[in-house]
Amino acid sequence: GDIALQIHFTLIQAFCCDNDIHILRVSGMQRLAAILGEPEPGAEPRDLHCLLVTNPHTDAWKSQGLAEVASYCAESRDRNQWVPYVCLQER
Repeated sequence: GDIALQIHFTLIQAFCCDNDIHILRVSGMQRLAAILGEPEPGAEPRDLHCLLVTNPHTDAWKSQGLAEVASYCAESRDRNQWVPYVCLQER
């Protein structure tokens, strides 16, 4: 992989852990896109490589899938799993 991109992600991870921001590593980008739902017509394209999960959710992106992701992150952190990993299978 690209070393600069890896450094970038490491810095983001350190910042998030220091500031109690949930992190979730996910494989299966197409499945993640399906879970989170389609963007509104005319919306900017989404880059799902790095998501900021807000709680409560913003009006810009309401999604039951996103609510479940936020809940999973909170539960994982309660078990001292600071960067949980989810492997999403394509359907």
